[in-house]
Amino acid sequence: MPSKNNFWQGKVSLITGGSSGIGLEVARLLAGQSAQVWIIARREEQLRSALENTPCGPDQFCGIISADVSDWEQVTAAVAQVEQEVGLPDLVINSAGVVHPGYFQDLDLDIFRWMMEINYFGTLHVCKAVVPGMIARGSGHIVNISSMGGLVGAFGYTAYGASKFAVTGLTDALRSELKPLGIRVSIVFPPDTDTPQLAYENQFKPPETQAISGNAGIKSAEEVAQEIIRQVERGRYTIMPGFESKFWYWLSRFLGTYKHNVIDWMVARAQR
Repeated sequence: MPSKNNFWQGKVSLITGGSSGIGLEVARLLAGQSAQVWIIARREEQLRSALENTPCGPDQFCGIISADVSDWEQVTAAVAQVEQEVGLPDLVINSAGVVHPGYFQDLDLDIFRWMMEINYFGTLHVCKAVVPGMIARGSGHIVNISSMGGLVGAFGYTAYGASKFAVTGLTDALRSELKPLGIRVSIVFPPDTDTPQLAYENQFKPPETQAISGNAGIKSAEEVAQEIIRQVERGRYTIMPGFESKFWYWLSRFLGTYKHNVIDWMVARAQR
């Protein structure tokens, strides 16, 4: 795990989707580094449990806020509450996300809209709410969680992949605009991670998707969170926890359309 240091001491961190999975592990790690950790998620019971399991000391002011990131008014109210309680966040982790795989022809349009509302617009809303203050202050760091599905169009993930490609595009452009203003931006491409979300999506994966993903390793949420914190401390833009993420990143960036040959081969093998 990241070594204990003073990098995060007293800094305000805001984490969406922090009541479970990667977001919760990031919250726990930051709290252990003496940061002031604030978690936004929808479910009150899960939020209370998350806060109880976050190692905040007596000198840390940590908190939870129930809000739906797809709702702009709820997001602005949540960010305003954090600013009022502890100040403008120094670090924002946009970890809230949902996934529902399936064959394109079988997925309802509502699934596509749900993915975009949470994964893309949820990320956008939080960025829009914190960036003006960060610009005025001249500092801050925003970390958006994409996915390997935001790098390569994966079989069974037409709805999810589109939303995560949107996050990737937003983050790339945001990095360029905010860097001259003193604000850092990072994007994370996690591999399959052992979270409640993975357990949910496994119920709906087409057989081809199951076969392809079955060949990949699964990282723990803690391992992914540790890598995120390490790379954020180093100021890295692209964060790729684990071999799978690095493999697909370099494949998509440097092999161009040849990546489709690899994907087609994997699908054909899964269908046999």
